[in-house]
Formats: sequence, structure tokens, C-alpha cells
Amino acid sequence: MMKRTALTQKLLVLGIDGMDPKITGKYLAAGKMPNLQAFIDRGAARKDLTMLGAIPTITPPCWTTLATGAYPGTHGITCYWRQSPDSLDAVVYNMDSRYCTAEQIWNITAEAGKKTLVWHWPGSSWPPTSPSPQLSVVDGTQPGSVNMGVAQLDWEKIIVAAPDIKEVRYAPRVDKPAGVGCIITDLEATLDDEVDDEMMELWWGDKARQGDEIRTYVMDDQDTEVVIGSKVAYDIVNSPLKEATGWISAPAGAKEFTILTSGGVMRRPALLLRNETGEYDRVAVYKNKKAAAPLVTLERDKMVTGIIDDVTKNEVTKPACRSMKLLELDPAGNRVRLWISNALDIANDMLWHPKTLFDDITRHIGVVPPVSLIGGEDAELVREIFEPSWALYNRWQAACLNYCIREKGYEVVFSHLHNIDCASHQLWHLAKTLPEWQHTDEATYQQFIEKFYRQTDEYFGEFLHLLEDGWTVLIVSDHGLIVGENVPPILGEYGGLNTKVMEALGYTVLKKDENGNSLREVDWEKTRAVQIRSNYIYINLKGRDKHGIVDQKDKYALEEQIINDLYNYRDHRSGRRVVGICLRNKDAVLLGTHGPECGDIFFSIEEGHNRLHGDSLSTSEGYFDTSVSPIFVAAGPGIKPGFTTDRIIRQVDVAPSVSALLGLRYPAQCEGAPLYQILSEEI
Repeated sequence: MMKRTALTQKLLVLGIDGMDPKITGKYLAAGKMPNLQAFIDRGAARKDLTMLGAIPTITPPCWTTLATGAYPGTHGITCYWRQSPDSLDAVVYNMDSRYCTAEQIWNITAEAGKKTLVWHWPGSSWPPTSPSPQLSVVDGTQPGSVNMGVAQLDWEKIIVAAPDIKEVRYAPRVDKPAGVGCIITDLEATLDDEVDDEMMELWWGDKARQGDEIRTYVMDDQDTEVVIGSKVAYDIVNSPLKEATGWISAPAGAKEFTILTSGGVMRRPALLLRNETGEYDRVAVYKNKKAAAPLVTLERDKMVTGIIDDVTKNEVTKPACRSMKLLELDPAGNRVRLWISNALDIANDMLWHPKTLFDDITRHIGVVPPVSLIGGEDAELVREIFEPSWALYNRWQAACLNYCIREKGYEVVFSHLHNIDCASHQLWHLAKTLPEWQHTDEATYQQFIEKFYRQTDEYFGEFLHLLEDGWTVLIVSDHGLIVGENVPPILGEYGGLNTKVMEALGYTVLKKDENGNSLREVDWEKTRAVQIRSNYIYINLKGRDKHGIVDQKDKYALEEQIINDLYNYRDHRSGRRVVGICLRNKDAVLLGTHGPECGDIFFSIEEGHNRLHGDSLSTSEGYFDTSVSPIFVAAGPGIKPGFTTDRIIRQVDVAPSVSALLGLRYPAQCEGAPLYQILSEEI
């Protein structure tokens, strides 16, 4: 129901996960983001483009704040994970709208009769929370890309073929190149009995969504996400390269090699083909040697997506979509190296509502293209694979959203894109030369940061035409990402239990092996408090916790002692204070980080010791002109053109501003206020 005069009838939210206004400003000043500049010139923002982010500065809480106008302590999505109700050292899946205790803005727009699309909004969108037939929702169960969590059937691979390789060999999930150029020199050394082909499902699939506990102990730097994220594993396949035989249509001079997929159980023959000058310049991949036409023909420097091939997983075979690219091809035909992406089930519509939307998108735009998750410290893979795969995905998503607007009649669209954040978790920490990463070149990785911002600007350019069609466009992010000044201490890692600092202070005690080394198991009889997830400390309290040893009457004094010790703690590398703010739960209401999901103590890491974003305040800044602040820009009907505001814009202000622009009521638990100052009319 309309509550007041609407200032616009059509509204698009372009959400970019991890987009930082500080570094954006640098690229704008250099003329490298012309499409974003066009939105700014025609719209309104602060001069510094910043928005004050909710805390913790982590994807699901911040996107939920943007959607509800409520702080995390109110809406209940307080980290990437939820605390396990049974264990202080375990977490459970959190990106489920049923955990959200505040009303989402898209339910209001849909129930007011506005045809509304929520596209891959992580944290509070899936499953749909309104029965309105005007509401469509696509995924949102994980932050990566659409369908990543449920449709993945096979992992990424590097294939190397050469004449001196004697047999086809397969090594799964190798976390670094096995010898020069991905030649398997010691097959046994590359195999790990604990290789987990269900990795994606563990984090985002059925196991996680069913509420199973995930127990991760962060004990040293090798357990941290910046290290793990920059060494993402891939499968390696080695194959002999020889004269083509047994083919029904192999051209003269063609050479053959073999590709293994599906955990090594499915074979695909491939041919090296010559051009008219006699040089080998392309590769054709076939389903079998009797096939009349290839699945795909690959040329140098061109990534190809939309390749449909059968993939077998758990003894079930399904058609899946892949991308491929040649990395190396000797013109004389003596060596070839290529990348094959992960494989996405092309028929998986599990996370689409209504399912007819999935059919429309795949029929008119194309199947969901896989994005690469490998690269990290291998600059070649970042340059040739990781970044181009996201550029392809960005174009597909932009085409999908424009199709939904143009052909499906959606009037309100809330969208999320994860390219910058995904890259940052692999790459950003390498953009400053620190002792742990001296083998990488910071200038190279600074160029990669720029590349991802420029590809995002190209994505913005796909929507500029909407301003001519009467659309209001909001550009927002959940948080920015810093290039760290120092190697972070083991405190505030969002993925699990952080032990090192809490051990040093005597609050967390781990069991020991026969040599006195700490095991990944808490000694609950001696542990008074633990630090788990991004910013939370829990007292091991009698009567509340399974193994509680601290009396309720002693809780307040223990909290004071922990807070004092954390303020006094110094980093062993820099000698500087590590903890920035430390508050009891009752006091953390000042920051919106209160309530049962926010621990007994909330803390943040002091600027200069932050990891990428999740442990910090949104005002934190880092090396290479980076910050943790999110961005805000608005343009179109209802927005003052060419306007700069001095107002502090908070993430809780976005949802009520959408309500004001569309003339609708505010979300029920909203704690923010419309951005009156940038609106074209007084309301």
C-alpha cells in the first residue's frame, strides 16, 4: 500500500560486495571508472562516496542491514556463521533468511504490488520470506556466484601434455604447481588421503544448510583465510602428446592428448590443430574420437564459456557447463597447457523462485557460467584465468538483470555481485610486500586490484541506460577491503575458534600431545573463555554452556579482566596494541552488536593490524589507499542531480530510503532514516 507520494516508480540496487570508496576515488580521479563517474555526475553522494557500515564488517550481516534498515544485534545475522547452540568451539550455517528477525524491504515492495527481483543477495533472502506472487528470489545462500553452492559437479583443472610424458596421470586438489609447469614429478607426493571433493558442499551445500557443526581451529598464520584463500587447490592432469590415431576426422598433422574430468574417471580426447602456415594454433576437445564435431575449439588468449559436457559425480552423470582457456601452446606442437573450469549442473534450479525464471534466463541469456576460484599467489593464473572468468560472469549477470527489467517487467531489483570481494580474499594481502609474501611482487597485485575495479565499472556501464528510462539506481556495498599494513594476529578470524592470543592470555587452554604441542581440542575443564567468529568472546559459563566452569557471579569481573588484558596485549611483530574497541554485550548495543548472537564481549582489531575486513570497524584504512568503508551513490528520479551531501550515511539508512523513494512504509524493525538531504523533494 502506498503511504506517501512516490518519487520514483522503478528502482535498481546495484550491490558490489567489497567495493571500497577510498580506492574507488583514486581510480575515479585517474579517469579509470568513467561509468561510475557518470552516475555520480547525475546523482548524489558524499564527496568521499562513503557510507558508515554496520558491524561486524562481514558480508551476511551488512547485506542484511542494507535489506532491513536494522543493526545486526536487531536482525540477528551477526557473522558469516552462527554460533553453534551446543558448542562454544563450533559454528553452523548462517545464510538463511529464517534466522533474520527483521523485515526485509523487498517483502514490502512486493506486497505493495511492485514486481520485485532479489538477485543473489547473501544472508537474508533465501528462502523467500513473503508469499507474494510479485516476489522473485535467486540464490543468496552463499556469497560467491549464482548456483555455486549447489550446482558444482567437478573442480578446476590444469592439463599439461607433452611428448616426454609417458602416461596419463591425474592428481586431485594440488595446492601448488607440482613441479615446473604443472608436470607431476611425484604422483604420490601430490595425493592427500584427506582431499575433500565435497569442499564446496561442506561450506555452502546440504551438510552446512542442515545445521551440522563446522569446527575450525585458527592456531597460526597457515590457518588464516588470507593464506588459505591464496593457495586454492586445483586438479592436475598430465598426458602424452603424440600423433593422432583412431579418429574419424583428425586432420593431417594433428596431435592428440587426453583430458581427465569427473575425479579422473571420465576421458575426453583432444587434438592440436595446425593452421595454413603449418603452426599449431588451436586445440579441439571432443567427447570421443568418433564424434564428428568438437565440444569446443580453443584459440590463444580467448576464454570460452558455455561448454556443455557430461560430468559424473557420485556415480550420477549430468550435463554441466564449463569454461576453458589455452594457457600455452607451442607452435611446433611439442607442448600444450590449458585450464578447465569447475563444472556447474545446467539443470539445477534448486535456488530459483519461481523456477520458471531459471528456465527463462537459461533459454534467453544462457546457462550460469562458472567463475574461477584459483589464482592467489600464481600471478599467471590470476591474469589469465581468475580475472577473465569474473569478467565473463559479470557480463552474464548484467544481461540477466537487463533481460528481467526489459522483458519480464520487474520494477524493483535488489542485486549483488561478488567479484571484488572474491578477488580480495585471494589477492589483496599480496599488494603489500610483507615478510610472509616476499616471493610476490606488490606492484603486480596492485594492478590486479585496479583490474577488478575497472571490470566493475564496465558492469556499471551496462545499466547507465536505465537513467534514461526513468529508473533510480543505488550503488552500494557491504564493506570495503584493506591491503594490510602488517600480518594480522590470530584474533578475529571469522571462520572459527581463534586460539593463539587467548592461549597466551591464559583464557583458552588446548589439550597437549605427548610432546607438549597444542592439539586442536579445547580443554574445557581449564578454559574460561574463547574467541570465536569475527568479533566475539564467550565466557565458558556454568548453567549456560555445556562444559561451563565460570560461576555467574564471577562473569562481570572476568569480563573486565579479559577487556583489560586485550587492551594491554601487544603484537609480537610490531610491538603495538592489537585490540581497538572492547565492550561487554550490554555496552555493544552502542554499535548494534548486542544480543545473544554477539557473545559476552565484542571487540575490534586496531587499525594497522586488521585482516581484510571482518575484524575491524568500517572506518579502518590500510595500505595502497584502501579502507573497510562501504560505498554509496544514488542517481535518477527522486535524487538531486550533481549533489554532494555532508550527511553521515549509514547502512541502516538504505532500506528506509528505498521506502521513501517508492512511497512505501518502512520495514517494521527499521532503525535508520531516509536520506532526506539527497532527495529531490521534501517528504
